[in-house]
Amino acid sequence: MNPEEIQPVATRNKLLSSILFGSRWLQVPLYLGLIGAQLVYVVHFMVELEHLVVGTFTLTEEAIMLIVLGLIDVVMISNLLIMVIVGGYETFVSRLNLEGHPDEPEWLSHVNANVLKVKLATAIIGISSIHLLKTFINAPNLTDKVLMWQTLIHITFVLSAISIAYIDRLMPHPVKH
Repeated sequence: MNPEEIQPVATRNKLLSSILFGSRWLQVPLYLGLIGAQLVYVVHFMVELEHLVVGTFTLTEEAIMLIVLGLIDVVMISNLLIMVIVGGYETFVSRLNLEGHPDEPEWLSHVNANVLKVKLATAIIGISSIHLLKTFINAPNLTDKVLMWQTLIHITFVLSAISIAYIDRLMPHPVKH
């Protein structure tokens, strides 16, 4: 083959590779949007906390428990958002260069797509557990159909997480030094 014919193909391939690899930066607005969602949850948390504090002497124990579980739920969803924002950015967009930073999360040093999936599945189970607990506390006000469906959905989350963890375990992992 003629060297003049090879050059344009190599240049085209390099340009295409650069465009494809650079497209990962299109995810940045998505992560910024999730930061906005996190801000919404902070505001929601503060509103619910105010309801709890204002109603301290008038709310029933059951109502207080439901509000507290709601606050825990917001914190767990917020944690899930942080895992997706930080872990996703680090895994799919660019390194955060936090090595040696005193606040670097321990899990970030060994995060990859599979670890992130398992962590997210575990977080979703925690969130689902809180919802299910709130449902059981409020069970007298709900139909059996609602209780059954929420329980089945939670079981589905648990089985999905077990499947994801099992598949991750089956996959080859790099040898640790």
